[in-house]
Amino acid sequence: MRTERPVFLSLSPGKIHFPVTAIASITHRLTGAGLFAIIAFLLWMLDLALSSESGFAEAGRVMSQPMGKLAVLFILANLSYHLLAGVKHLLMDFHIGVSFEAASASSWTVFVLTGFIVAAGAVWLW
Repeated sequence: MRTERPVFLSLSPGKIHFPVTAIASITHRLTGAGLFAIIAFLLWMLDLALSSESGFAEAGRVMSQPMGKLAVLFILANLSYHLLAGVKHLLMDFHIGVSFEAASASSWTVFVLTGFIVAAGAVWLW
């Protein structure tokens, strides 16, 4: 007869620390789902811009507003991170950088490069 009871696993902050590779993998999945959701916004903007001359002007007004620029920056962040992390995962599929140290370094590299791309996009937008 087993007397071990289930162990309570506290998921509160500070109790469990994910390695950067796990955070990078989870973020890659989240950005993929985000890109799927972003398609609706992009299709709406494309439909608006192609509907008429006034629709094109309206799409330009929407994108020139701070919220429109923030949306573009969000899309750029999602797309750049997902693309860079996808390349990292493809390289790992070819057994390049599969050790924990190399995977950690490449995960940090993806985060830093994404930050640079988003910062450059922010400078360009504003």
